[in-house]
Amino acid sequence: MSHSTVPRSRAEADDDGTGRTPVESGDATGTGKKTKTGKLSLRVRFRRDRTLILMTLPAVLLLLVFNYLPILGNIVAFQDYDPYVSDNGIVSMLHSAWVGIENFQQIFADSAFWNAVKNTLVLFFLQLVLFFPIPIGLALLINSVLRPRVRAIAQAVLYLPHFFSWVLVISVFQQIFGGAGLLSQLLRQHGYDGLDIMTDPSTFKFLVTAEGVWKDAGWGIIVFLAALASVNPDLYEAAAMDGAGRWRRIWHVTLPALRPVIALLLVLRVGDALTVGFEQILLQRDAVGPGASEVLDTFVWWNGVRNQDFGYAAAAGLIKGVVSLGLVLAANKVAHLMGEQGVYKK
Repeated sequence: MSHSTVPRSRAEADDDGTGRTPVESGDATGTGKKTKTGKLSLRVRFRRDRTLILMTLPAVLLLLVFNYLPILGNIVAFQDYDPYVSDNGIVSMLHSAWVGIENFQQIFADSAFWNAVKNTLVLFFLQLVLFFPIPIGLALLINSVLRPRVRAIAQAVLYLPHFFSWVLVISVFQQIFGGAGLLSQLLRQHGYDGLDIMTDPSTFKFLVTAEGVWKDAGWGIIVFLAALASVNPDLYEAAAMDGAGRWRRIWHVTLPALRPVIALLLVLRVGDALTVGFEQILLQRDAVGPGASEVLDTFVWWNGVRNQDFGYAAAAGLIKGVVSLGLVLAANKVAHLMGEQGVYKK
């Protein structure tokens, strides 16, 4: 029997009969040397990924300068910080009196702090129940529209308020739900008393949630529509051939495709639970009073900026940061238990 004289490729020529080349099997003659555990050495991985590492260096430097170096300023939480000791903030920290955990003891004994915690958690749970599912439902609704032009127009209209400032958003709601707004005027024309939702402390949490839905639901739609675009159309066709209606196709095909994105955004939302909108609430704080509107962010701002009690405000901010980190880790652990990746892998 004659043998083929067709030259083999280099990979085929280097095959040792196990289906792996020396590089893949970690031979000393290849460039992919492995450690005893079977992983590539750090030097080899650095040489392989050096281009990507150089590309990410500017972003890493920005994070170090603007996100991680300011963490050192948390030492103010353990001081009676006086910014007027010196024009240099670092020198002021070095010469400010050390008080230990005194600021934290005062915070835990402050009823205003606990009121801010209560308002923050109420707004978080309310927005989680009412706000978080709305972008998912709107994305499913837009995705079911067959005409691409209608879909694009609906998507643009819903996404437009995301670019509005909170001043403009609150002004729009004031013109509709304020004491002299359209709704109040309509009620008076029909013989009813006027309605001023913008200054009612009992409905403030629902007002804040409605403002957030109108402004930011469009951004969530973009994220979920991008996830829906990756769904294989053959899955819908196979489900339809098996007799699945529209709702069953959504339940068994669409929602499982959105599950990783939902888990990721939910973890991030839980980690951001103690941040419920500083600018939005600060603009409406005087209208409803601090009892209904004070949250942790405005509490820190009021004590740190307005009252210039920087150590006290830094202690409150540090508590918020530690609790938020714990919430992220806990939510990510729950995502792992559900079989999802979350923010990072196991």
